[in-house]
Amino acid sequence: MTDFDILSVKTAISDTRKKLLQHPIYQDLNDLPSMRIFMEHHVFAVWDFMLLLKALQRKLTSVDEVWVPTENRVARRLINEIVWGEESDLDLNGQPSSHYEMYLDAMKQIGADVRSVNHLVQKASEGHSLKSLMKYNVAEIESSRLNFVRVSYEIIKEGKLHAIAAAFTFGREDLIPDLFTEIVRDLNNRFQGELSAFVYYLERHIELDADEHGPMAEQMIRELCGNDQQKWEEAKQASQKALDARLQFWDAIHAAIRQQKQSPELESALLA
Repeated sequence: MTDFDILSVKTAISDTRKKLLQHPIYQDLNDLPSMRIFMEHHVFAVWDFMLLLKALQRKLTSVDEVWVPTENRVARRLINEIVWGEESDLDLNGQPSSHYEMYLDAMKQIGADVRSVNHLVQKASEGHSLKSLMKYNVAEIESSRLNFVRVSYEIIKEGKLHAIAAAFTFGREDLIPDLFTEIVRDLNNRFQGELSAFVYYLERHIELDADEHGPMAEQMIRELCGNDQQKWEEAKQASQKALDARLQFWDAIHAAIRQQKQSPELESALLA
């Protein structure tokens, strides 16, 4: 196996990836109200990330009551290392925390509304299935957020392990370092420490994904696709689907931010 197929996937998705990295949304993340809107939407992508991650862990490791060794030893190790870093990292205060929980802490620091995502998690904790959450929207998630998460649900539901891994790798791990670099640049200076928890979250993602999780995830793709060209084609399609969903999500968040910036009430509040 070589990097040829990895490179072919990256080439196929390069145009959409470029649009995401050059999206005008970053220019409008210049005040606290805009950051609150962004985070209130984006937290669903943070939660959705864990859906893909845990789907991979379930399929690549033994999580049943009776343990048996799974077939792919390399992929098993890779996914367990990624899960450990994402679900059991250390927060800003050196305490154990998932990255999702770090994100909630960052939202609370700037006064962002966490009720919608908390309602979703509460419904899940009450026993609602992923199908009822995504297909029937029992948590009453706003449409642009639900549409984004539904794409991952569809990929997971299809059950093709290499496609789930591709959506995770090229729609998340491979994208996040460059994507979040656009957000984190000058953020702390601009808000004078008011976003310290969010900056820490972003820096942890940049550090882990660029240096560790990104390369691990690519190696996992190589293990799962091997020399099967059909699998590589399906991996390419899943990657493109995930990035298209992210681009539509970014457009929706940007529209919400622009709408708020054009509100006379907001302008008065900012000038007060």
